[in-house]
Amino acid sequence: MIASSEIDDWLSSESQNALVHGDSQNVLKQFPDDSVDCVMTSPPYWGVREYEGESELGLEPSFEEFIDNLLEIFGEIQRVLKPEGSFWLNIGDTYENKDLQGVPWRTALALKDRQDWMLRNDIIWNKVKGNPSSANDRLRVMHEYIFHFVQQGSYYYDDEAIREDEDFELTFKDNGDVVSPTGVSGTRYRRQIENNDALTEEEKENAIDALEEHLEMLKNREIKDFRMVIRDEQRTTHGDTEDLSGRAREKAENGFYFLRYNADGPMPENIWDVVPEDEHREDSHCAVYPVDLCEIPIKASCPEDGVVLDPFAGTGTTVVAANKFDRRGIGIDASKEYLETAQERLDKGVQKTLTDL
Repeated sequence: MIASSEIDDWLSSESQNALVHGDSQNVLKQFPDDSVDCVMTSPPYWGVREYEGESELGLEPSFEEFIDNLLEIFGEIQRVLKPEGSFWLNIGDTYENKDLQGVPWRTALALKDRQDWMLRNDIIWNKVKGNPSSANDRLRVMHEYIFHFVQQGSYYYDDEAIREDEDFELTFKDNGDVVSPTGVSGTRYRRQIENNDALTEEEKENAIDALEEHLEMLKNREIKDFRMVIRDEQRTTHGDTEDLSGRAREKAENGFYFLRYNADGPMPENIWDVVPEDEHREDSHCAVYPVDLCEIPIKASCPEDGVVLDPFAGTGTTVVAANKFDRRGIGIDASKEYLETAQERLDKGVQKTLTDL
């Protein structure tokens, strides 16, 4: 059994990995407060299968008890995660007496209501390929949820690292106007502003100035494209209710607003098409999520050289992914057999550490 000082030593070292054998709740108590940058994990699913190791998690008589046990562990995660850190939770659902239990969303709402986590995204993991269904009275289940939680409104998030980079071409007219990849130029907007009876003269001047600024941003490739929404010319996106829509308020106050498209490309969507690894993995773990599933969470929410924690590490996918994307990884699991497999996977890269607790 190691002392907490040994985990402290690893956290302050330059070692890329640590694998810790033991019950995750007990092991997490050995971590100092605010010591990891990102958590990504997939705990045992309730009532689905019996996992290797000493943990009874997932074998509770009811999903309510399962969620209670999860939240005890997640409370420790909340303590060890830095205030600006992110917690990514992959969790599946199950049927009982032909009734889908809704465990993922029950868990997510419990985290919000009972531990004050902020839910930033719900992601649909579309598995693309799936096993044949044994049921002939419902549709095949082809997805699982991944939830992104944070502890505060301001947190670490590197959007540039995950934007879908796309090259784009600009066109220049004889009059010097620049035309965006979708054909947007200043000509139509200038005409709409000048002929608009709903704008005051001051609003028109401000609108023209703002338009010229955006055209200059386009020329300098600071933005990829833009749309201008002008009072009585275009419909407000996301509704016209000023109490609910900041853009509606902006249009009411200024007479216009802009939608800008990032020059680095669009943000990824919250539906991820990733094929599970079960079909091409030969180790003993029966519920492996793929390394590719970890890419966006790690790149976006863990700084370079930061620490990614997986308290249900299994055969080490999260830790492997952390290394792949140049972060440090530490994994905990109740199954020594799984961790031995994880060690074998990690040993294909740099030297790692296997610690028994």
